[in-house]
Amino acid sequence: MESVYSIAADALLIIHFAFIVFVLGGQVCVIIGYFRDWRWVRNLSFRVGHLLAIGIVVAQTWASQLCPLTIWESKLRNAAGEQPYQGTFVAAWVGRLVYYDAPLWVFTAAYSIFFALVLSTWIWVRPGKDLTTK
Repeated sequence: MESVYSIAADALLIIHFAFIVFVLGGQVCVIIGYFRDWRWVRNLSFRVGHLLAIGIVVAQTWASQLCPLTIWESKLRNAAGEQPYQGTFVAAWVGRLVYYDAPLWVFTAAYSIFFALVLSTWIWVRPGKDLTTK
């Protein structure tokens, strides 16, 4: 039987994965939405939330800080007597998608470039702009 810590760690991993999907998928939707005239991609609340999400990630990497979700999940897995990123089906498969090994500078560069892309779409696909003109 799984411990409550293991279940909580799996839930946190799913939340972490959803955050990543929001950041990456949100940007893809903004770009596609521009061409398909999707009104919701110009929603100011969505766009501010999206910008803040990637902004926090970039700030953490520039400060050489690990993601708090990663830290919390590791602590929960340790409390469950598990090795981090091993265990249940959810942890094994979602973990493979979320976690990979590379030097910190690689993440800092990738997140910074992606943040620049998100900022550029604030000019290209302006939030709240009337959709009758491009």
